[in-house]
Amino acid sequence: MQVTAFLRGVMPSGKNSIPKMSYLSEVLRDCGFENVQTYIQSGNILLDTDLSFSETAQKIHNIILEKIGADLAVIIKTKAQLRIAVQENPFDNKYDYSRIHLVFTNDFTDKDKITAVEKTQFFGEILRKGSECLYMYLPRDAEKKKLNNNFLEKRLKITSTMRKLNVIEHLYGMLD
Repeated sequence: MQVTAFLRGVMPSGKNSIPKMSYLSEVLRDCGFENVQTYIQSGNILLDTDLSFSETAQKIHNIILEKIGADLAVIIKTKAQLRIAVQENPFDNKYDYSRIHLVFTNDFTDKDKITAVEKTQFFGEILRKGSECLYMYLPRDAEKKKLNNNFLEKRLKITSTMRKLNVIEHLYGMLD
């Protein structure tokens, strides 16, 4: 099965950095994954696996920790899940396309907690729930926003990672 693995918390430098994505691809291939590709330095990996989602995430996590020293959460999604996430985007052309973000998790998300967060006033920032991810519209500069991945993780008690819509569309196009 072909999947996308999103790494949570990749940093440009420091303990959770991945020096070169090409090295990560090589390490993952050496450990048994096939058709490994990476996209941009922020931790997007496409690969083939026969393992379950949780086994794949755990294996990738352990390989990265052992070979690179980064302790990163891994979120796994299929091509079908990415397609649905792109199709369900609730923001039409009245919104700045470059400010639409998708939040993915492997965790169960409590509907009541999500509803409570959706009702929070974010001064132009918007959160919407889809069947495969959460959608955030973030019209302001990054340093000014209140609605972000860390906020959602704390409020919803999940581990998640955020990507721009155009990155997800590109990854979807890279999958066979």
